Amino acid sequence: MQINPYTERMKCFVLYKAFPNDKHAYISISKEKAMNLRQLEAFRATIRAGSVTEAANMMHISQPSVSRLIAELERATGFALFARVGRGLTPTVEGQQFYKGVEGMFVGVARLEDLARSIRTTQGGTISISTIQSLAAIELPAAIGRVYRENPDIRFKINSRNTPAILEAVQMHQVDLGIVGREATHEGVETLFRTSAPYVCLLPEDHPLADQGGLIDLEELVANETFVTFGGTYPDTMMSMDPALSRKLQARSRLSAANMPLAGALVRETGALAIADPFSAEQATRMGGVVFRPLSQNLTYFVSIVAAGREQLSRQALAFSDLLAAQLSARVAYVEALSRQP
Repeated sequence: MQINPYTERMKCFVLYKAFPNDKHAYISISKEKAMNLRQLEAFRATIRAGSVTEAANMMHISQPSVSRLIAELERATGFALFARVGRGLTPTVEGQQFYKGVEGMFVGVARLEDLARSIRTTQGGTISISTIQSLAAIELPAAIGRVYRENPDIRFKINSRNTPAILEAVQMHQVDLGIVGREATHEGVETLFRTSAPYVCLLPEDHPLADQGGLIDLEELVANETFVTFGGTYPDTMMSMDPALSRKLQARSRLSAANMPLAGALVRETGALAIADPFSAEQATRMGGVVFRPLSQNLTYFVSIVAAGREQLSRQALAFSDLLAAQLSARVAYVEALSRQP
């Protein structure tokens, strides 16, 4: 017969609570027929109800079923639990001692049920998030605002870092959720959501192309316009940009920015153009003085929501991840629709 480890531990616990000074009462129990929770429920109900008939009513089963469960439990424990007195049952001395252990076990089970109910229904908790800068000013705060207003017991901890630092923080369980700018392939990091969006061209609002429809072709602009680069270059691999076009843009650059918000400010103040992800472009336009237009080149920006593991997140963190994912998807759909306009 296969032994259930949990059942064996349960038997030891119950017998130890009932007979703490008699180690022989639980050392040899594995040799007996395995006791189970249903048998203990029948025994407990009979003690509390005072009869097998009432115990059967409490458990919503037949009287013979209760008698059978108690008989099986007596074989498992190795001693009689009840003595028949007249037409009724009276707990034996051993049965009374055993009941103390059984009752203690059910109190523990009740506490576990209360704990599970609390975890299942709680609306509180803290969600820690580390995000790239492109989503730090608009998309992430917008999603947090919706949850913040509707769930007063939820707290947020947010910081902004670059993608490598975020992935490291997720691996080390320093944050619940990470929002990164490329697909996460790191060990110990699970991707909860991934999307991509087309890069756009950031222009001063008074530029001749600002109010025109259609797509902007960088190949046509590179001969006459100047561009903002990043560290004197472009992230060709991330953008999927043609290396030849990248070199032309770099040759037409007198400005190098460390991040997208700075690039947007430089576009506004200098009249140079910049290639921006659509999330940073939206930040720049809200600051005023610049607009963005879709590109004919297929330059792709990736965004992923990551965690150390879905199973390690609270229900609130998972729900927030789904909310943010839906919001990002809507934003991507809007930008893609701009590329299809004449």
